[in-house]
Amino acid sequence: MSVNIKSQTANIITFSRIIFSLVLLFSKIFSLWFYICYVFCGITDMIDGTVARKTNSESKFGERLDSVADFIFVAVCLVKILPAIDLHFYLWIWIGVIILIKIVNLILGFSSKNKNIFLHTIANKVTGFLLFLLPFTVKIVSINYSCIPVCTVATFAAVQEFYLIRRK
Repeated sequence: MSVNIKSQTANIITFSRIIFSLVLLFSKIFSLWFYICYVFCGITDMIDGTVARKTNSESKFGERLDSVADFIFVAVCLVKILPAIDLHFYLWIWIGVIILIKIVNLILGFSSKNKNIFLHTIANKVTGFLLFLLPFTVKIVSINYSCIPVCTVATFAAVQEFYLIRRK
């Protein structure tokens, strides 16, 4: 059985995010190699879905692979970045509140639709973009300042998501 490479391009892109996330795990934090791998992971996250749609190769497998790749990338980033930054206590509390709202959103979405609901709102996309940019700010601005706009947008996105889930 031959596999059409065009139909697998999006999955290859997604799988490469898993590989580069693992390389990122073993890279020195905030080094040039760290940033190269980090940017590559971000780019693959942005383009894999577009490539799947353009090549008409969207699939449940691709969706699941994307979720796994996202999880690995985020987990690696947390493992690498959190120990390297010194956040004020109030920011940890704020982040905890955002996480709590997001967990409530997942529970409410699942209980009302019997499936995980991830809303791709503009606010959620802006939050993701700001989170992605955050490691680039550590050498320029104190993380305690650069986190404030990210947390503000993330709070808005989480509350908006709560509202939209309750409304539907």
